[in-house]
Amino acid sequence: MGRTKILFTSSLDTPFINEDFRLLSAKCDVDRLTTRGILAPFRILPRILAVDLSYTWFASTYAFWAVTLAKMFGKPALVVVGGVDAAKIPEIGYGLWRSPWRSALVRRALRNATRVLVVAPNLKKRLIELAGYAGENIAWVPTGYESTYWHPEGVKERLVLTVAACEDVPRLRAKGIDFLVRCALQMPDTRFVVAGVHERALRQAMLPEALNVRFLPYAGQEELRRLYQVARVYCLPSLTEGMPNSLCEAMLCGCVPVATDVGGVPEVLGDVGFRVRHGDVEGMVRALGGALDAPPEDASRARSRIVEIFPLERREREIMRAVAEALP
Repeated sequence: MGRTKILFTSSLDTPFINEDFRLLSAKCDVDRLTTRGILAPFRILPRILAVDLSYTWFASTYAFWAVTLAKMFGKPALVVVGGVDAAKIPEIGYGLWRSPWRSALVRRALRNATRVLVVAPNLKKRLIELAGYAGENIAWVPTGYESTYWHPEGVKERLVLTVAACEDVPRLRAKGIDFLVRCALQMPDTRFVVAGVHERALRQAMLPEALNVRFLPYAGQEELRRLYQVARVYCLPSLTEGMPNSLCEAMLCGCVPVATDVGGVPEVLGDVGFRVRHGDVEGMVRALGGALDAPPEDASRARSRIVEIFPLERREREIMRAVAEALP
């Protein structure tokens, strides 16, 4: 038999999506399609005919078309759920499940997919509730990280870092940036850096002015690594999460982690770092202070946990197993 042919679809081009594409391409023939909107089904159709399997990142309307067309032609379809596609938080206007027609399409996609791969175990329970089915096709396949790339280097500064790609106010609130600023106001002598928040989102959110918080635009991989390597503490103040990639990368780069107890955070932290309830300003301030004063051994333990539990090789192995089991 020849190499398995896969149609790899997504609506975004991000590092973690690119990583899956690279892993699959090493052992399969992969046709990549980045698409969204009304033309998505017409772009997917001719490509689905030429492959053995469909692999889609994020459950959304285009995932519905990938799964539906694959099923129509008797081909298996895998859907990866990352977190935002399992969110429904009406009070901040966040999550595609707030939309009746989008949620109907995603519900069909999840139910009809051969396998749904969630990056964090809590997402399975959330999808079962949102999609209203038993979830027998859902499996946890955590993201993986290359520890030789994400590594400590240089001298740490007394700095708290947060990385969150936020282009609008709902995303900003979901990532807890407003909560972080409230905490920073209680720590005027501590420097905070927040990378990835769009200026428009900042302007519209009307956050209180905190002179010790510096906002940076979106950063590429190299710049992110340098930020991780400089910061002593990494803070994840999110209201909702899947598997927080930035938290894992920061831990690999020697940051002491402080995170809200949401999503996949318990699996990431285990018994290292500090966990805080979202919205608990006093608790977060106390945890950040403890992390800033933590001994170097705490950072070493945090790095070791990601190296041991979430290596890139684990994700590669489990993705390839899912592909093999889905094929006839």
